[in-house]
Amino acid sequence: MKVINYLKIALPAVVMMMSSCISHKKVAETQPVQLTAEQMDSIRQKNDLLARIDTVKTSFVSSKLKFTVNVGDQNISLTGNLHMKRNDVIRLQLMAFGFVEAARLEFTKDYVLIMDRINKQYLKAPYYYIDFLRNSGINFYTLQALFCNELFQPGKQMLKAEDMAKYTTTNIDETDVLINYEDGDGEKVRSKMFYSWLVNEMTGRIKMANIMYRDQTHGNTQLNWDYREFKNLGQNQFPSDNVVTLTLPTKEVKLGIKLNYLNTDSDWDTRTRVSDKYREVTFDDILKRFMAL
Repeated sequence: MKVINYLKIALPAVVMMMSSCISHKKVAETQPVQLTAEQMDSIRQKNDLLARIDTVKTSFVSSKLKFTVNVGDQNISLTGNLHMKRNDVIRLQLMAFGFVEAARLEFTKDYVLIMDRINKQYLKAPYYYIDFLRNSGINFYTLQALFCNELFQPGKQMLKAEDMAKYTTTNIDETDVLINYEDGDGEKVRSKMFYSWLVNEMTGRIKMANIMYRDQTHGNTQLNWDYREFKNLGQNQFPSDNVVTLTLPTKEVKLGIKLNYLNTDSDWDTRTRVSDKYREVTFDDILKRFMAL
C-alpha cells in the first residue's frame, strides 16, 4: 500500500480523536441543601483529588515521535515530530521513510490545517465552518488536555472552582478513582456525550480518559486514551507512551503515539505557511474517504 493510502487512514483518525461536545446551557432555581458530615467529607476528598491532577506548566513541548495506526489488518508505522505551544498550537509532522515529511497536522485555537505533502494538497478551515467539527463540538483545548494528561470540559479553556463541582467521583479500588462528567441536566436533558477519567488517587495522574458519543440510531462512538508511560519534562511528568482507540459502529482504529527526547524547545515557527503550489480540498472529503475504507 502506498504511503498516501496509509495517510488516508491516519489523518482523519487523529482529527476524530478530538471529539468533545457542545455545551447545553441551563437555567434552574436552586434551593439550599443541608449536607451531612459524610457528604461534606466526600466533597472535600473529591476537591482534593481534582486539585492534585497536574497541569503542564511549561509553555513549549517538543519531541520526536513514533506514530502507529492499526485498522483491521492494515498497519502503518511512521516517525515524526510533535510541537506544542500552550493554549496556542499543536503540530504533528509525520515522516515517510524516516526523512521525508509526508503530512502535517496543525491545530490552533481558531482553525485546523492538514497538509498532504506528497500530493501537495491541504485543507484549512475554522472549527465552526466544518459540519463534523461543529456538530461534535470539537475544541482545541480538548486535544491539548488529552496530550497533557489533564481534565477538561467542553468549551472550557480553564477549569474554575464551579466547573470542578460538576464532576462526580467513584472509588474503584484502594488506588484508583473514576471521575465522570456528563454535559446534561439530569433527567431533563440527557447529553449524547459522556466523559470519564481513571485516576490514580495517590499520584493524581490520569491513567485513562474516555469520551463516548451515544447514538441510539447509528450506534455509539467511543474514544479511549490510555497513558502507558511518563517522562520528565520540566516540573512535570509528561505522558510519553499513549494508546488511543477509536471505536466506531463498524470498525476500530488504534493509534500509538510514543514520544522520545522530550524537551521545551521554543525555536520553531508556531504557524505554517501554505505554498501556492498546494491545492485546497475540503474537510468533508477527507472524512468520507476515511469512512469508506
